[in-house]
Amino acid sequence: MGTVDTATTDAARAAVLARLWGAFAREPLPGLAGRHTGDGTLTCVLADGRELTGPEPASRPFARPTRLTLTLAGVPYRDPAALWSAVWSAVSGTGGPFAAELADSVANLALARAAQPPPDPARALSTLDGPALEQCVVDGHPLHPGCRTRLGMSTVEVRRYAPEHRPVVPLALVPVPLHRFAHTGAWPAWLRAGDHVLLPVHPWQAEHVLPGYPGLGRPVRTVPARPLMSLRTLATVDGAWHVKTAVDVQMTSAVRIVSPAAVRNGPAWSALIAELADKAGGLTVQREVAAGAVMVDGVPGRSLSAVLREPPRLPPGRVALPAAALAAPSPATGRPLVADAVDWAGGTPHAFLADLVRVLVPPLVTLLDLGVALEAHGQNVLIVLHSGRPERLVYRDLGGIRVSPARLRAHGVEPPPVHGDLANDDPAALRRKLLAGALSTVVSEWVATLAVTYGIEPVALWRTVAGALRGAAHPLSPGAAGQVRSLFSGPWPLKATTAMRLAADPLEDLWIDLPNPLEETE
Repeated sequence: MGTVDTATTDAARAAVLARLWGAFAREPLPGLAGRHTGDGTLTCVLADGRELTGPEPASRPFARPTRLTLTLAGVPYRDPAALWSAVWSAVSGTGGPFAAELADSVANLALARAAQPPPDPARALSTLDGPALEQCVVDGHPLHPGCRTRLGMSTVEVRRYAPEHRPVVPLALVPVPLHRFAHTGAWPAWLRAGDHVLLPVHPWQAEHVLPGYPGLGRPVRTVPARPLMSLRTLATVDGAWHVKTAVDVQMTSAVRIVSPAAVRNGPAWSALIAELADKAGGLTVQREVAAGAVMVDGVPGRSLSAVLREPPRLPPGRVALPAAALAAPSPATGRPLVADAVDWAGGTPHAFLADLVRVLVPPLVTLLDLGVALEAHGQNVLIVLHSGRPERLVYRDLGGIRVSPARLRAHGVEPPPVHGDLANDDPAALRRKLLAGALSTVVSEWVATLAVTYGIEPVALWRTVAGALRGAAHPLSPGAAGQVRSLFSGPWPLKATTAMRLAADPLEDLWIDLPNPLEETE
């Protein structure tokens, strides 16, 4: 257990402040009237006339300064919570709850960084299993200032349950009478006990939320499991299951329950998308075999619910890691893991990036052309490496996807019933959903990481991306190839995560446009 010293806390403040500064640079934040740049300085003009200034490079996506000072009306700030309180006080008279979220994010990020052991050559990329690779993602969301917010968990609980602290946690099995349980898919035999089913419940949830459900017993036993990149998704130690649980804790922008729509949609839609992905080639979908919840007032409850997911099944010599992990520090060398992968593959940064793009984009745009827009951000997409080289994709979690029933039917595919907000027949909305994760976040973070790690100009790396995309388009269907060609013009969308957090409905998607880096390669 690492000690959080002043230097670690200062660096965590800078990391969160840089993400917040990026939001000021890009997003429609309340109280922000305008912005302009000059001589390497970004100036944000607030509605009350005050000016917030700081270094423009620190506001760019994926900037990672170790020290950062912003100045508001002549007063310097290094702490994001203090800065936000000063900004927001003119709007509401208080710092607002977002200041507490920023403070929590800083504290947990410092805790996470302090917990990391020194690099150990024995922990090479080729030797690590899936959960260990997921737990390398220490800093959380690369653009959200709430990257490590976990409101509702104590420091002791964060150390006990968070993936970056590498725990084994007791996944609780709670008996639920059959008449109080709703499920879809095939609920497995090992989670049945006479006239009860056993619902997997996160141990935090079992302690804090389960007592509020009268008539349910305490856990009958526990199963050892390891948290994946998402704290509430656990991989059983025996390797048999991935279990997405409900945890009534705010992490980044939302309290991480499992919605009734997710329980109803998961098994049927994951089976269909897995079948489509198998036909498209290059992509494996982790099927959601079953989903279940305690019934509350006639509907599946959000707080006592779970999704059972197949783990990736990899041939020998392969490892699978979240796309975001390639930017995370290697436990063997301390460099970004992408550098370890480049060395393992025996190639160059440009060749590795081209391979990544060729593996990532074709299956995603093929599904998009069919009417399925996966939310392909760095947590949901896994890259399978074979001897260090990108070989194929694995995708998980259907909660944020969008599907077009009309477009599926036009391709001769009859979709299952869809619940919640997954259905959308607008081609622009489907394209935006995919591009925001896969291009504006995943590929852009890879480029930023390789540029810093190897001292390569980003435009040179974007030329490599452009070449890989042009080559990848040739064997695709006309519709999918057209989707690839569309990537070269027009802005790229990105979620305005801070503006969303401050909005009346923080779960409603808000979008901003970013300059298209491929346009510079023409």
